[in-house]
Formats: sequence, C-alpha cells, structure tokens
Amino acid sequence: MNKKTKYKSASKNIAESINVSEIIEDFLPPPEKLIRKEENVKITILLSKKSIEFFKEKAKKLGVPYQTMIKTVLDKYTSHYQAN
Repeated sequence: MNKKTKYKSASKNIAESINVSEIIEDFLPPPEKLIRKEENVKITILLSKKSIEFFKEKAKKLGVPYQTMIKTVLDKYTSHYQAN
C-alpha cells in the first residue's frame, strides 16, 4: 500500500514568505580549501597547572587535542592584535 502525504494549502503569511525568499549561493569553500597549511614551530613552554587542567578537561569533553585548543587561543589573540 502506497501512502501519499497530503498537504493543506499554506497560510497566507507562509506563502508570502516563500514568494519573497531568495536563493543563497553556497558560501562554504570546497574541502581542499579547508586545509590550513601553516608553518608551525615546536616550542617548550611553561604554563600554569590550572590552565593546562582547564584545557585538558574541555578538550576531553570535545574530543580534540588540548594543545590544538591552546594554539587556537594564541592564534586568535595574535590575529586580533595584529589587525589593530
């Protein structure tokens, strides 16, 4: 038995919204442009125990490396102050 979904007419407000809506082009970059190829430098740094524990806890919940989270914070800080 083939059931077909039956739809009632859309209310006037919904129909108007659909009529005035516009198509938004895909704004996401292709996968090959998502790969960030940055030059990285490995360093040794002393950080407070509470900071490391914070990042490790958050990273574990999110399933990401805590070092990556710390790097992201530093990169965002740098970008913010380089722009100013």
